Amino acid sequence: MLDDADDIHPLFYGAPKTTEFKKLRKRIVQYTREAIEQYGMIERGARWLVCLSGGKDSYTLLAVLYELKWRGLLPVDLLACNLDQGQPGFPATVLPEFLKKMDVPHRVEYQDTYSIVVDKVPQGRTYCALCSRLRRGNLYRIAREEGCSAVVLGHHRDDILETFFMNLFHGGRLATMPPKLVNEEGDLFVYRPLAHVAEADCEKFAKSMNYPIIPCDLCGSQDGLQRQQVKQILDQWEKNSPGRRQVMFRSLMNARPSHLLDPKLFDFAGLTRDLGEVTENPQEIPKLR
Repeated sequence: MLDDADDIHPLFYGAPKTTEFKKLRKRIVQYTREAIEQYGMIERGARWLVCLSGGKDSYTLLAVLYELKWRGLLPVDLLACNLDQGQPGFPATVLPEFLKKMDVPHRVEYQDTYSIVVDKVPQGRTYCALCSRLRRGNLYRIAREEGCSAVVLGHHRDDILETFFMNLFHGGRLATMPPKLVNEEGDLFVYRPLAHVAEADCEKFAKSMNYPIIPCDLCGSQDGLQRQQVKQILDQWEKNSPGRRQVMFRSLMNARPSHLLDPKLFDFAGLTRDLGEVTENPQEIPKLR
């Protein structure tokens, strides 16, 4: 790992010299590179719109992508983007000043989607679903305007796992955030390079680097969310059995359609027995009524 000031990107200036931090940094870089390669995210010469909210996850994402690019392992152009959605109390100058200081090409755009959400969402309901849709639509538009082929998000392993259980408990389906997908219009990739990285590692990294973290509860609608309830369940499981999260996450990479119940994924009706030497015609199976 390169540590001399002349040999690293400004995002890593002032990085702690401790062995613990170096191991953390190496682990995050390794897991990110692993996900990028495993899910085929690299298109040589492409341009990525890296979405930056100001939270610990997006700072970690930006830093590790620049680490890989700096080392010649990510042959794409990166454009950082922050969408200011008009939440009360959002510190609008923090990210532009940080990105300029770090010499990161960026675009900051103001779109007051917060007022739309407040107007449309009934009192007492959370804003997150509509807010996310409006944010995603604006990011897609910006990506097209900037000639980007992919929108890159900072969702990590724990986000993916929590989404799986939210769909299981509340949505009646086995699904989660994929590391790579194509948007509904079919013209943009959506990437999640931190798919294998633990949330705790993102938090340790961003705090150790002293990045200016912006809280994610500016809209005041976070309490009581289903995601928080799922997170509490997973936290308790992890406390009772350390390493449980990673085991559950690995299961998402080891699906067996023949051992589930979805006939669209596996042809149960067409499943046959090996009759070996039997030559006589089997009797017709009566249809169920």
